[in-house]
Amino acid sequence: MDREAWNRRYEGRELIWTAQPNRFLATEVAGLSPGRALDLGSGEGRNAVWLAEHGWEVTAVDFSEVGLAKGAKLADERGVRVSWVVADLRDHLPPAGAFDLTAVLYMHLPAAERRTMLAAAAASVAPGGALLVVGHDTSNIEEGYGGPQDPAILVTPEDVAGELPELEIERAERVRRKLRTPEGEEIEAIDALVRARRPPPA
Repeated sequence: MDREAWNRRYEGRELIWTAQPNRFLATEVAGLSPGRALDLGSGEGRNAVWLAEHGWEVTAVDFSEVGLAKGAKLADERGVRVSWVVADLRDHLPPAGAFDLTAVLYMHLPAAERRTMLAAAAASVAPGGALLVVGHDTSNIEEGYGGPQDPAILVTPEDVAGELPELEIERAERVRRKLRTPEGEEIEAIDALVRARRPPPA
């Protein structure tokens, strides 16, 4: 994972991922009351901006200042405020117990780095708050479409759930996304989705 490579990738004027939120984020957050949200690995900020539009007080973290600058521009265009933080998630420690929602979407790291990052993400969740993790599933290489092709940085729902011992797992499963190839063919990508919650005080 190289900061300058991502900065170069985000250099163009157009958004790589579009301005629409991740479909799983939108679905999983639908029933939650807005509070403080943390978007880890925010990229160009589309999910952070969407959360802010839906009443969340959002902090967005990514190591690409170019990506976050595009997110800030999108936030300005949409008339919302987001706190943008340039930091590497491999060593970033967000405030413990500070967020009602923490989202980690498509952050692909080797297992040891992933465990460190997920531990920090889990620690950031307030009592009663939720953690949402979505990433390309290991089965996507053989059975799905797109995404990283290195199995060392892909996950299963079981991998992620097993790395969140402090939280209650509410959902851990493989999910499919319908996509269209550049040639117009309809195909599917396979993701791992885990939603967990920190138990409220007794």
